[in-house]
Amino acid sequence: MASNIRQAGEGEASDSDRLMALLAYIIGFIVPLIILLTEGKNRPFQRYHAVQALALDIAWLVIFILLNIFISIVSAVTFGLGLVLACLFPIAGLVAVVLFIYYAVLAYQGKYFDVPVVTAFCRERGWLQAGGA
Repeated sequence: MASNIRQAGEGEASDSDRLMALLAYIIGFIVPLIILLTEGKNRPFQRYHAVQALALDIAWLVIFILLNIFISIVSAVTFGLGLVLACLFPIAGLVAVVLFIYYAVLAYQGKYFDVPVVTAFCRERGWLQAGGA
């Protein structure tokens, strides 16, 4: 689920930093944007999790749109298979909810972690520092 987990240094993540990081994963798009548009962007712990949560939100949105298009196309071709896929679609939503809660708990515990693919993507573009902070 998450790799390269490390604890934030002493005094690096205050209670409010940890709470904002948790909310960034739980309340998608809104809280990460608020953090990045306000003073939270100057708090390394908040900024790290806001960028990562926002990127994760966008990635899940793209996956859900593509999955919906795929199911629609399959349904148009073969109704039976499309119906089966449509019934399995909520499982993808449940996986997303569980992952976001897991990441929120890790963030609230004051940890930096890498989300597979998403964190590497953000680091390649310079949105996150390579060291994790």
